[in-house]
Formats: sequence, structure tokens, C-alpha cells
Amino acid sequence: MTESVRQVSENDQLRADIYQLLAALLRRHPSPELLQFLANLEIDANEDNEMTKAWLSLQLAAQQFSSEQLEDEYFALFLGVGCGEILPYGSWFMTGSLMDKPLALLRQDLMQLGFEREENVKEPEDHVAALCEVMGTLILEAPGYRQLAFYQRHIGSWIQRFCDAVSKAPSAAFYATVAHLAKAFFEMEATEFEQLSLDIPVNCPGSAELQPAASDLEKQVELMN
Repeated sequence: MTESVRQVSENDQLRADIYQLLAALLRRHPSPELLQFLANLEIDANEDNEMTKAWLSLQLAAQQFSSEQLEDEYFALFLGVGCGEILPYGSWFMTGSLMDKPLALLRQDLMQLGFEREENVKEPEDHVAALCEVMGTLILEAPGYRQLAFYQRHIGSWIQRFCDAVSKAPSAAFYATVAHLAKAFFEMEATEFEQLSLDIPVNCPGSAELQPAASDLEKQVELMN
């Protein structure tokens, strides 16, 4: 990111932390340390809402599964022999195919935002874990209009369908609780960004910076074919 660090509210810090937790859980199977962290969460069970129910379910699941068991579950769900039960990529959920126009647009937006892909990363940038990592960073470092633009363009239209697909996948046990948490969280995020969209002026300076020219997008797509 090239933006300067801004003042972060307690709510935004919590949102960023949840994005990073989801990224860690969706990037690979959880380590013993992460499972222990989840198993020992302090949760206010008196709050009767979907997020609380989701946290409690995830906590219970973390107490019941080992990291070795979840390595097998993660492999079956997202990797598989040739292909897992779920393809965790934005392009797939938006268009039904991989390496499509949404990925080209995402790559251009990431470049403009100052994100660089690490050389050892083999997954396309529209992997759900990578998108969660970007959102976590934007919440902490970028102005609201950038957060809104990125969420609407690359996450909001399909993330609920991804959560539903994971929760219904044959191999999902622990990851069904992850999907429950993610779905409850992204429902809250939709409300958060709906309010943010009302607060941002139509002529907000710089808000057009994430709008690539059509010719540039076509060039990106051509390079991938």
C-alpha cells in the first residue's frame, strides 16, 4: 500500500482482524497454534446474533479437530486430486471460469493500489484468502472510498455464494463453521459498506482512480490468452 497510515477505530480494527483470520483459515489448514487460539476465544454468549453463534460454533469445532485432520479436510475441499470440491476464486464465482476478465481487472486494481505479488505465491490473486488479506489492509490503511470500490468490484457480488457452497460441501465439517462465520461477517460488511456508500460524496476526489480504461483492461485480457 502507498497510502499513509490513518486513525483506525476499534470497529475497523476488529473488522481487519476478522478479515486476516478468514484469510489464514482459507489460505491453508489451521496450525495447532491457530486452533488453540480459536478454542480459547473469549466470547460473550449472551449476545444473541449470528456472529456470536458463528464464533461459538467455530470455537467448539476448534476444540474437536486436530491440525492433521483439517489438513485432509482442507485438501478435499479446496485442492483435491486435480480439483477440490470448491474452487476458491472470485473469477469462478463471477463468470464460471478461471483466469477470466475479473482477474485481469483485479490485477490492475492491485497494481494501482500498490500491492505486489510475492514471487513464491502460485495461486491467482483472486483466491478468496488473498482478497481477504487485501481488504484487511485497506481497512487499516486506505480511505473509505477505496475500501468500498474494492469490495464492490471484487468481493461483494459472490462471497455469500462461496460461503453457501463451502457449508454444503461433502467434506466440510470444521470448514462449515468457518463458512458460517464468514457468511455472518460478510452480511455485516454488506451493511457497513451500504452505509459507507451513502456517506461518500459522488464527486469524492480520487474515487475514479480505480476505474481503468477499457483499452487497458482489454490489453490485460489479451496478455492472459
